[in-house]
Amino acid sequence: MESIITKNLERLGLELPTPPSAKGNYLPYVTAGNLVYLSGTLPTVGPELMFSGKVGNEQTIESAYDAAALCLLNALANLKTTSNGFKSLKQIVHLAGYVNGVDGFADSPKVINGASDRLVELLGEAGRHSRLAVSVNGLPLNATVEIHLVAELSTT
Repeated sequence: MESIITKNLERLGLELPTPPSAKGNYLPYVTAGNLVYLSGTLPTVGPELMFSGKVGNEQTIESAYDAAALCLLNALANLKTTSNGFKSLKQIVHLAGYVNGVDGFADSPKVINGASDRLVELLGEAGRHSRLAVSVNGLPLNATVEIHLVAELSTT
């Protein structure tokens, strides 16, 4: 899996960031058996939040789509750490996406497609996953999007 992800990152002109650290009394990820549960990740570059505000006010569906894709890169940076440089990554199992939307915002799936599309671009079939995409009334730091991943590691 490592070479596929590296090749696709290069092809898309992308780099994984430094893995984001936990901002509270929790871990960036926990491994249970062959599953890795990644904590929620925000659309940051280093310490800087790149997308803030509600979709439908300060952000558009298109900019929030980009925010979700950035969240995904941050999540993959943590996943790389726990999967031995992606060597033991088997597949992405589940993606939960939360969109900071105005009251009544009903297009959260279009926003979270930014993360889902990026997963499939980078991992191919191993990036296909079950998903939750919901609009919420607020996120940490007033972030536009937050995502959470569950991945399966190989046992060999």
